[in-house]
Amino acid sequence: MILTVTLNTALDVTYTVDALVPHTSHRVGEVTERPGGKGLNVARVLGALGHDSVVTGFAGGPTGDVLRSLLAPLPPRDALVPVAGNTRRTLAVTDRSTGDTTQLNEPGPQVSAAAEWAAFLRTYGELLADADAVALCGSLPPGIHVGAYAELVRIARAAAVPVLLDTSGEPLRRGIAARPDLVKPNAEELAQLTGSRDPLRAAGDARRRGAHTVIASLGPDGVLALTPDGVWRAAPPAPVRGNPTGAGDSAVAGLLSALAEGLDWPERLARAVALSTATVLAPTAGEFDAAAYAELLPRIVVEPHTPTP
Repeated sequence: MILTVTLNTALDVTYTVDALVPHTSHRVGEVTERPGGKGLNVARVLGALGHDSVVTGFAGGPTGDVLRSLLAPLPPRDALVPVAGNTRRTLAVTDRSTGDTTQLNEPGPQVSAAAEWAAFLRTYGELLADADAVALCGSLPPGIHVGAYAELVRIARAAAVPVLLDTSGEPLRRGIAARPDLVKPNAEELAQLTGSRDPLRAAGDARRRGAHTVIASLGPDGVLALTPDGVWRAAPPAPVRGNPTGAGDSAVAGLLSALAEGLDWPERLARAVALSTATVLAPTAGEFDAAAYAELLPRIVVEPHTPTP
């Protein structure tokens, strides 16, 4: 079983319009709702790949009830911890004329450190007993201390469960110091962490700070991977246009599923990039196009990376 943690779950609402024009009214052609937050996205892709997964984190209020009702028929098992506050919503507005998406993210509910965080820690510890790997994903809701992911990394390491961390800012900085097995920042998050805009140099710095392996997302250019077994670049055969929402989460699912299957690093990276690219091509935000994934997987270019002198 693969466990995903989403402390700041969301109800993802997507509006589709013919053209998004500032300062005007719009007729919405299509509205979709789905359970969201990075770890839930990861678990949904894991389920589509045939892997058993469990989602935990927080959900509360009327929006949390809707989220859990939508989650109920899906493959991931719901182990979310209830909170008094109302789960946040995210609003994506997709422009049909350009394919671009505008994203609006609410902050999330206030979480009680004394009661609700303690309840989550109990649930997390129980779930780790059956986990083959755990992914810690996304932002922190108000009320949760900034070192929360570092605490969760240490608990996973004490339980001998491989842990992947996918967050940003100060939670990433503190989480890396707890020595996660893998981190997956994008180039901007790496630059904020290390002060360097050179992905290779920044990823090396992140490893020195404590991360065992660093997978740096380079957007349409694929990923750069610094691992104990070598350095690789993996990229799609050509850049694609579409909605990038959830592409990074699909990459995480690819990495975790390949880890669970015992694949080597080049195969893990090829799967991650193929899933990420197929997510950009999918008509629904946060889903992946299965046919595109099958077509892309053997065409992903994975090469040992040699720095330019």
